[in-house]
Amino acid sequence: MQRYRLAPMSPGIRVLTIVLLALPVVFLVGALAGQADLAVPLVAVLVIYGWVWLGFRPSMFVIHPRALEVVWPLKRQEVPRASIVSLRQADVKTLKSEIGWGARVGAGGLWGGFGWLWTRRRGIVQMYISRTDRFVWIERGEERPWLITPERPEEFIREMSQTEATDGEQSA
Repeated sequence: MQRYRLAPMSPGIRVLTIVLLALPVVFLVGALAGQADLAVPLVAVLVIYGWVWLGFRPSMFVIHPRALEVVWPLKRQEVPRASIVSLRQADVKTLKSEIGWGARVGAGGLWGGFGWLWTRRRGIVQMYISRTDRFVWIERGEERPWLITPERPEEFIREMSQTEATDGEQSA
């Protein structure tokens, strides 16, 4: 079993996250300064940020012999290894040429982009990214492909490939 955290944020996502994290501070300062009507947006923003952190942003990808486990603070999901046809590292230019235009459906900007990416050529892609480079594309045959950014993507791909080869040898 090998564990890979979600990759550190790329500079653009880090700046956007810092700006977004300043928003509740601004609401709090305003509410404490006598603008009580800012208390409601403060609470709403804090709830949304908590929801994104706990339910949308995965913290870790764990490679098991028969599954890739995605771990969030409040849930876990296993992607069966048998459903993974291939995986590879991709950059923005390659992705744009393969999937065309896309629109995010889910959480985006705060700590990354999480949820679905609707694409013109591939339909819906499961997306859990914290960077704008060094993506890992997971092809799943009949199921939706995944786009993720684990730390050390080259090692992640190598480990997934080795685990797959070892698993195949054991079951043959």
